[in-house]
Amino acid sequence: MRASQPALLAAGRVIAQLRDSMVLQWADWLGDRITATPTIPRHTVEREFRLLLDVITEMVGPLRREVNSVWFHVCEHYGRMASTRGLAAGEVVEELQFLRELLIRNLAPVMVAMRARQSMAIMLRLNRVIDKGVSVAVVGYTDALVATLFAQNGVPMFDTQQDTAEIERQLTALEQELHAVVKQRRH
Repeated sequence: MRASQPALLAAGRVIAQLRDSMVLQWADWLGDRITATPTIPRHTVEREFRLLLDVITEMVGPLRREVNSVWFHVCEHYGRMASTRGLAAGEVVEELQFLRELLIRNLAPVMVAMRARQSMAIMLRLNRVIDKGVSVAVVGYTDALVATLFAQNGVPMFDTQQDTAEIERQLTALEQELHAVVKQRRH
């Protein structure tokens, strides 16, 4: 089952248009968890959410193959950042499940207007993308946790200022990677 190009573009436009409101809703659903630890400020977590949605916007469109590696990099980073935020592995999965629910709820009006076959194809694609993202995020989380334990002789310690600055730098690099792929393909 394949979605048509116009259907994919319509879904991508909706995700792009609603990105900021979905980020706020996602952050609100997480509640205190988003700021439970002082290691990563809320605006940095929200920036990561925006980046995830930007990549998903491209993943449902014609550049899905080109941005697939970017999706893996962003999800791996999300998992590493979740480790720094002090989350448990299950919480990483749960947060990405919130993303799935947000997409379903926000795309529902567009999906209803499409033929059933088209909307089903888009939802299947989005679910595959989220499922791959969950797997990669958990791997990133586990890698970060193991690296921290080895680096600190089994005692996790975080330098908050250094971690935040490094995470911001990594986010900038990931944003640039996405923009470079999109720009290169569209020109």
